[in-house]
Amino acid sequence: MKRLIVGISGSSGPLLGIRLLEALKKIGEVEVHLVMSEAVEKTLQHEAPGWSSGQVRDLAFRSYASDAIDAPIASGSFLTAGMVVMPCSMRSLAAIACGMGDNLLTRAADVTLKERRPLVLVPRETPLNLAHLRNMVSVTEMGGIILPPMLAFYQKPQSIDDLLHHCVGKALDLLKIPHELYQRWK
Repeated sequence: MKRLIVGISGSSGPLLGIRLLEALKKIGEVEVHLVMSEAVEKTLQHEAPGWSSGQVRDLAFRSYASDAIDAPIASGSFLTAGMVVMPCSMRSLAAIACGMGDNLLTRAADVTLKERRPLVLVPRETPLNLAHLRNMVSVTEMGGIILPPMLAFYQKPQSIDDLLHHCVGKALDLLKIPHELYQRWK
């Protein structure tokens, strides 16, 4: 069974992270280790009514508080298949780009990069300023992958969930986790 770290930051778009966790639970072959930033509680209230942080945590195999720097995912000796931060706030992106492991989410991302494991960041901000772009370049130069949640219409989406599933599916593709979340181009 693969181990995967999932981070959900306080950025707009917590439903992206929730749909990722739901997809991984349905796939069933991935042991998910979840860390959420402190700001997630507020974005859940505003953008995902009906979802509590406890319900989100229940979708993971194990979850950790953002200040649990002694958690297994803070160590490179804890083997994982990689990490996805979905959504990734500009604050988390900046901390990761600068190597600041000041909370468990950014520490786990730093460990993922130093161990040369796949790190997929799904930044949620628009428009982007020069600092955002430079941080994305910095993370990319370190081996991370920037996956903005771009709208894709070739799959003829019928709902917001179709658009969310496309983004989640793209992240799973990058981690080589098979799924059937969207119809592939033929």
